[in-house]
Amino acid sequence: MIETHAVEPDHATDLLSRLAARTARVAVVGLGYVGLPLALTFARRGGLSALGIDVDPEKARAVGEGRSYLRTVEGAAVREAVDEGRLEATTDFARVTACDAVVICVPTPLTREREPDLSFVERTGEAIAPHLRAGQAVVLESTSYPGTTEEVLLPILERGSGLRAGHDFFLAFSPERENPGSGVATHAIPKIVGGYTPSCLEAALALYASAFDRVVPVSSTRVAEMTKLLENVFRSVNIALVNELKILCHRMDLDVNEIIDAASTKPFGFMPFQPGPGLGGHCIPIDPFYLTWKARQFEFQTRFIELAGEVNTEMPRYVVHRTMEALDARGRTLKGARVLVLGIAYKKDVDDMRESPAVRIIELLQERGAQVVYHDPYVPRVPRMRQHRLDMVSVPLTDDALETADAVLIATDHGGVDYARVVERARLVVDTRNACRAVRVGREKIVKA
Repeated sequence: MIETHAVEPDHATDLLSRLAARTARVAVVGLGYVGLPLALTFARRGGLSALGIDVDPEKARAVGEGRSYLRTVEGAAVREAVDEGRLEATTDFARVTACDAVVICVPTPLTREREPDLSFVERTGEAIAPHLRAGQAVVLESTSYPGTTEEVLLPILERGSGLRAGHDFFLAFSPERENPGSGVATHAIPKIVGGYTPSCLEAALALYASAFDRVVPVSSTRVAEMTKLLENVFRSVNIALVNELKILCHRMDLDVNEIIDAASTKPFGFMPFQPGPGLGGHCIPIDPFYLTWKARQFEFQTRFIELAGEVNTEMPRYVVHRTMEALDARGRTLKGARVLVLGIAYKKDVDDMRESPAVRIIELLQERGAQVVYHDPYVPRVPRMRQHRLDMVSVPLTDDALETADAVLIATDHGGVDYARVVERARLVVDTRNACRAVRVGREKIVKA
């Protein structure tokens, strides 16, 4: 429940004045796919001084040296911001004291039981709380269920700082909307902002207005949190729909991609979604489960959302089953077969491995005795993941690699791959992304999955 008190007028005036004068300093905690672009946006677009904070010393060191460790962030942009003195990075949380605003962009994964894991948010709150001072703004961007800002982060900050949210410091939620690989600049994506109190909202709006083209105020942190979940539940449900239709169309000997293309000619009432091997990235495979978990506290079962999650989660098994069927039809068993997986990132032309369905596909293939190798120009080595341990490195996409594989499985449709060559050299191509749609010669080798 929002209390009626407000941040002291002097604190509010000071922060708003510093933001307007572009003399404010903002700390961004978590320098991943969301945090680093955001820090750069504040530094370059907003003209503010940005301090990146991360528990990984390698990330802090790279930023300090003017280097980018993300393919979607240009090294030249980092170098320019560092050289201008507008961007630096550290592992020292005590430095938030010298900042006017703190934006939290840390992971919010799921446990093995598919329940919310807010440990990163909690630890970040505990790390910054002792160093908060009156007049600062704290904004959470990490995706979570409605109520996280007020129920989880707020008490941690108040307990650790001795300050009161909405009275001594500003508190808000603004969901991240990064889309790696899309080419859309961070500042061009409208920013949803919800405040704990009206004065908290005013401060957060001023912070983001300094760097973003458009800020969209909503009535509370809970509304902002729910907005993010709706955006991703919408995609999850619609992708589940076309994934289920893909399986049905296979049994009916129909091409689901042709059907989607035909339906897309309708100028109203239809939005195309594409089927695939499962969901990847941090948002869509995870966020719906945050909502279904919270809904149970209100004695409500989100059956539609949960069903979509089940459909999408099962897609890697469907892909492996189709691969097995295709090999059987050619007199080859999956056990002992050499399978070359093309693309292991979760989406095309990015180096992001988070929740990639290709990882689960590889695990299932290996469990069934297949000899699996992969090629991905953006992921030279599979990184350590919380729930997966694949000790693999990318192999070159040579003619020999294609010709000696019993099956080439396209899990991610990177744009730089010559799929006509892949089909020409391979014995069998299992295409989960319709990447070979333009290939005309050798289509008898292609099996959609």
